[in-house]
Amino acid sequence: MLIRILPPHALRESEVTPESIYLNRRRFLGGLGAGAAALALPLAAGAAEAPGAALAPLKVGTRREQAGGEKVSDFDTVSTYNNFYEFGTDKDDPARNAHTLHTRPWTVVVDGECEAPGRVDIDTLLAGGLEERIYRHRCVEAWSIVVPWVGLPLGGFLKRYKPTSNARYVAFETLYDPKQMPDTRYGVLDWPYLEGLRIDEAMHPLTMLTVGMYGKVLPNQNGAPLRLTVPWKYGFKSIKSIVRIRFVATQPPTTWNRMAAREYGFYSNVNPHVDHPRWSQAKERRLGELFKRDTLMFNGYPEVASLYGGMDLKKNY
Repeated sequence: MLIRILPPHALRESEVTPESIYLNRRRFLGGLGAGAAALALPLAAGAAEAPGAALAPLKVGTRREQAGGEKVSDFDTVSTYNNFYEFGTDKDDPARNAHTLHTRPWTVVVDGECEAPGRVDIDTLLAGGLEERIYRHRCVEAWSIVVPWVGLPLGGFLKRYKPTSNARYVAFETLYDPKQMPDTRYGVLDWPYLEGLRIDEAMHPLTMLTVGMYGKVLPNQNGAPLRLTVPWKYGFKSIKSIVRIRFVATQPPTTWNRMAAREYGFYSNVNPHVDHPRWSQAKERRLGELFKRDTLMFNGYPEVASLYGGMDLKKNY
């Protein structure tokens, strides 16, 4: 019998942000009016002590608006309110702790069911043709953001390695290094963090291999130097700090599905009709706003619906 020993601060993702606590967070004060905003200014100024000032700019070619013209979330919010359990379980832990992550040198291994396995250096990707896409990003905890991500279509990248007909899924793996990622010393999750997509999901034009945001390289806490962005799925599917991509024949294990299958399905498509076992997913709150809004099916990306034709999306959550 495996006995998991948790540190005092350890929480599961489903337990990290109870709504009553969320309502008191300083990021939320921005939507409460001028008086509350004025009170929040000293905190905001301290937190935003130019968190992106030292980040290198990226050469971006194509820019695509794919969030229906919605207002982009501010950089400070997006870079200081994160889930990245390797650096802590509270939302502001990654921004405070992820400076220990070294993003150079960094290579990604691509192997498995493919004819041309290999590895790629992150700087090679940064030198390629990058595009910016403004996507909605929805977390299972009923909060959301709108982010201008910078990267390249995952499908085009994967085709370089010539997946075989046996490649039905794509598995992803995060760096596991307790020296750089101090909270991996605890049994909060089964390390390394794992994720996976069906290969047609991975090849869909909306799926991005992301190297930056807001025109600059990714901050460490947001998954530097390379992360996945799948905008129609809940945020935990967008794995951070990727070191391995593997083509596989069978559905790969994923971290949260393995930890709590009843709460986190393999597909985890944003679906207002499928509730989390302990709360409704029908509404969401954009960070910095006061009122909730309706959750959109597939997070407002209906073009992916054809991927799931004939599937029971409640059973196949």
